[in-house]
Amino acid sequence: MDGRDVRGPGAEGTAGGLLAGRYRLGAVLGAGGTGTVWQARDEDLARDVAVKEVRVPVGVDAEERERQYARVEREALAAARSGHQGVVTVYDVVVADGRPWIVMELVRGLSLADVLTADGPLPPARAARIGLAVLDALGAAHAVGVVHRDVTPANILLGNDGRVVLTDFGTAALHGARGLTLAGEVVGSPASLPPERAEGAEPGPEGDLWSLGVVLWTAVEGGPPFRGATPLATVRAAVEDPLPHPAQAGPLRPVLEGLLRKDPALRMSPERAARQLREVAEGREPAEEREAAAGRGRGTEGAATGQGAVTPSGATPAPITPEEPPHGARRAASYTALLGAGIAVLVIAVVLVWVLVRG
Repeated sequence: MDGRDVRGPGAEGTAGGLLAGRYRLGAVLGAGGTGTVWQARDEDLARDVAVKEVRVPVGVDAEERERQYARVEREALAAARSGHQGVVTVYDVVVADGRPWIVMELVRGLSLADVLTADGPLPPARAARIGLAVLDALGAAHAVGVVHRDVTPANILLGNDGRVVLTDFGTAALHGARGLTLAGEVVGSPASLPPERAEGAEPGPEGDLWSLGVVLWTAVEGGPPFRGATPLATVRAAVEDPLPHPAQAGPLRPVLEGLLRKDPALRMSPERAARQLREVAEGREPAEEREAAAGRGRGTEGAATGQGAVTPSGATPAPITPEEPPHGARRAASYTALLGAGIAVLVIAVVLVWVLVRG
């Protein structure tokens, strides 16, 4: 990936155009958070690829346009750093007509969003298998300092070969990267934005875990847990409203409740989430849930799980009383105190940035 600048005819982003004298553009596959994705043919290596073209909204000034271009190039770096089979492989980056283009593997299949639109909610076991694969990919990204920040069903590809691939790192944050986002800027899709990001906290791996929880909830329940009439209302609901009772999650419910804790300090750990997702994927009830049920059967209050008591699938949940967070950690209740004018300003910033990057 050399980021070489190549100019010439056919690089304007039209079907049939030749990009960098090598990549023949074909059909448009879709649009992501920062651009349009084309199917293309690498004429040098005689293979099909996907090419992402940056898309900057009309009327954006030169400074913002350069920031958008830098974000797209950062996507390539973020994806390439993991080297994981569950993260889309980047082959090349070229700059044509003053814009960066990312050349990556073509994953043949459908996005999770497409599958949910066509087939409706998934059985918990299938959702758990997908979630386990995404969690593994996120672990690889986090290990090299990459936070995705926009884990959504549209950014999870289900390959015809059985692979689950996380894509669209256009809003990813690289630890140590500077100057690519404005002070106080919050990016990401409103439905999956973690509460702490709406508060203005820096993005961290815990935020990706929240977003994965939203994905899993959407996969089994047919929609995200927090919804509003507008993007602003959706973000505010995630900060302000209690988690609803999942009606169709079955054995996946403890994972959903663990990943969707509003305080990131109390959110379920990746290791524990992986263990429980694996059990659900294999058709077993999570061991911690079985132990809790056995304790209740002996007349106890319920087994402690380290993340609050877990109620059996289908039962009315008891109020969750989080354990004391580590010294310096914020309590979940602190979010209520932060509502009002301050959080409203941050929510508006979220919505404005989301509208900008989505075009």
